[in-house]
Amino acid sequence: MTPDWTPLTRELEAWRDAGLTLPLWWRDDDAIAPTEPLGRLAALSDRLRLPVHLAVIPARAEPALAAALSTHLGLIPVVHGWAHRSHAPEGEKKAEFGAHRPLREIEADIRAGFDRLRDLFMDNLRPMFVPPWNRIAPEVETRLPGLGFTMLSTFTPRKETEAAPGLARINTHLDPIDWRGNRSLVEPGQLITQVAQQLADRREGRADNAEPYGILTHHLVHDTAIWDFTAELLERLMAGPVTPWTAPILKGP
Repeated sequence: MTPDWTPLTRELEAWRDAGLTLPLWWRDDDAIAPTEPLGRLAALSDRLRLPVHLAVIPARAEPALAAALSTHLGLIPVVHGWAHRSHAPEGEKKAEFGAHRPLREIEADIRAGFDRLRDLFMDNLRPMFVPPWNRIAPEVETRLPGLGFTMLSTFTPRKETEAAPGLARINTHLDPIDWRGNRSLVEPGQLITQVAQQLADRREGRADNAEPYGILTHHLVHDTAIWDFTAELLERLMAGPVTPWTAPILKGP
């Protein structure tokens, strides 16, 4: 069945009528190596002319990934924790950077992750920290600026512009995967309604439109339904009053 895109179409028309522009960005998690799905992601990014911020797992990243990204400038590496391994006790939600370990141990993992990806990607790496499972303890957030990060990205609309002084929150807002169900596509009508409502919240001042609106994907687990919906959603957004957002590079001293 063809999805009904009317709610999003009408909302984008309302944005045009109001003279507003949506800052849009794209984050894709769990990259470790060149794969066929990564090639498909790169091709879609090129076709849309929308960069993908590729959250790379440092402990598992292969040198071949750096070579692959050097030929795909639309794939922008950012730091995805360290090993994507949960340290939460059994029965709690998974978290690699929750308050489950000594801070010195957590800081060592973060520093190691940043250093490893700087070695691989050099100046192409952006100083954004993406905690696995989008979870991070507040006391860990405050340590990130001292470890070289200027941006933190999790999920859901931000409530404040900074997680700590000098650390901007740049979250993602829509994930099309039904993680708790069949791990395929969430019902398309539900996703379309969610996007339209999130955009309406921004247009009407209930949410911060200075924060780039983020689409979150996971290329390694996409099926056809997820690929097709993501492509059409991004095509429709890019045809609207949108300005693509790209994370700034780390400035030197």
